[in-house]
Amino acid sequence: MCQIGKNTYNEVEMNTKLIWLLMFIGSTAGSFIPELWGDSALSIASVLCGGVGAILGVWLGYRLSQY
Repeated sequence: MCQIGKNTYNEVEMNTKLIWLLMFIGSTAGSFIPELWGDSALSIASVLCGGVGAILGVWLGYRLSQY
């Protein structure tokens, strides 16, 4: 059932969980960055930084799942 070069179901599930976890952490951290310069956590800058943090979290999760 396992072939060389193919991911098993458990490996794919763990990779997906890692990506979701890092996306959540990245978006949360990114949302708090505007507070460093005194902006609100509910501002447009917070939403944009949260989106950038989520994208970076997905990228990092994908890169880490390749190893």
